[in-house]
Amino acid sequence: MTTTTRIRHSGTALAHAASATTWRKSLSPRPADAVFVPAMKVGIAASVVLVAGGLTGQQHLVGLATLGALVSAFGRYQPYGRLARQLAVVAASLLIATGAGALMGSAGVELWMQIALLSLIAGLASHTFNAFKITGPGAVILVFAASAGAGTAHSFTDIGPVLLAVFIGAAVGWLIALAPVIFFPMGPARLATARAIGAVLRWGEIGHSTTQETELRQAALLAVGTAHDSVAISASSSVPGKKRATALAHRAHALESLLAEASIVLNNEPPTAARLDGLARHEAALRKVRGRLTATSLPEAPTAPARPRLFPTAHIALLSGDSFSQALRMAAASALAGWAAVLLGLEHPLWASMGAVAALQGLNYSITVQRSIQRMVGNVLGAVLALVLLSMPLGFWPAVVIVIIFVVLAELLVMTNYTLTTIVVTPMALIMTGLGAQLAPAAAFARVGDTLVGVVIGVLVAALSISVSDRHHLVARR
Repeated sequence: MTTTTRIRHSGTALAHAASATTWRKSLSPRPADAVFVPAMKVGIAASVVLVAGGLTGQQHLVGLATLGALVSAFGRYQPYGRLARQLAVVAASLLIATGAGALMGSAGVELWMQIALLSLIAGLASHTFNAFKITGPGAVILVFAASAGAGTAHSFTDIGPVLLAVFIGAAVGWLIALAPVIFFPMGPARLATARAIGAVLRWGEIGHSTTQETELRQAALLAVGTAHDSVAISASSSVPGKKRATALAHRAHALESLLAEASIVLNNEPPTAARLDGLARHEAALRKVRGRLTATSLPEAPTAPARPRLFPTAHIALLSGDSFSQALRMAAASALAGWAAVLLGLEHPLWASMGAVAALQGLNYSITVQRSIQRMVGNVLGAVLALVLLSMPLGFWPAVVIVIIFVVLAELLVMTNYTLTTIVVTPMALIMTGLGAQLAPAAAFARVGDTLVGVVIGVLVAALSISVSDRHHLVARR
């Protein structure tokens, strides 16, 4: 690529960030389904560690334990066999990040070096999460945990309690996230199948002469493939008892039969109204907790696909050049944002690093810009709410109640619009940080300034390093 082409492409990317169309799209809500159960799991995990920490007199460590419990926010909708391994990776990453922060805080490492090392951790976490296909809050949680560890550990004797708090919180989050497997072992597979059928229905209902047909068909094929994986993993998970294992196999067979029917519809154009109506009825049944499938209407299921193996697949993905480049961009943006905040005299430069990391968690440049706009607007509005709450003489238990409410709200809203999520995450993070000693209201304004620096630098780094192939959905300024 020539220098002129690079400059022109980066200029188009920056114009996209300033476009009114981009801002409207960023602030528009999107439909979301099945958000209640994941939100409740995260809320329960946070409640357990917050209440337990308060009752045992560990108020100064309860915020770290709550960060550990947020492992339950990762991997929503994943089959439980895969989720157990993914959350173990997240928990280990949290412990490493918190331990690194605590060690630097105890050793009195210079702030600029803390920023550099924590940014490196963020980049490595991004690369690891991409390799293990771990969805959720992303590497920003690790920067938050490392920052909290550095702020809590003032001597080397503090490192042990800090790590123990995170470990206990992560263990609670892991157990609660996996608890539904006891009662609904095929729950994620049912939801994945329902979503696959829904994608096929959307493709079948638009007609085949529209410009959306190819895009929707590809989305349906991807959803069907994802559902096959979810069923295979759920069916092959270790289940105690022969009777229970047999029942699980029958349910998996029924879901595979439905996916076979969906594939028939995709491969026989145009689909008949009768087939679409049948799929719609099955989708409705799948979305009910106890909805039964009518086995007589299902075709014979094909041989179940082999269970995808997480760690061998992740090993291959760790060698991906694209993922490694994204990790480098994130680490660079995080470090530059933190150092810029230091030069500007801002009080919490690691918040700037978190802003840059959060922005660069997007899958492509367009999503990076959307997340940056959403985080910036959400932080301003959230800071107003935080200012009100921090101005009140909150005691420990009222603050705990507010944090739990905000945790649940954030999980309910995250699939709808990140702006709404950030509005509640901003005061939640500030109150959680100050559970041991309440923060001053000025911290709300500091959060806005640091975040603004972070998202601006994040977008600049993304625009300057954008690849020629990453032109998806870019719009001109208007």
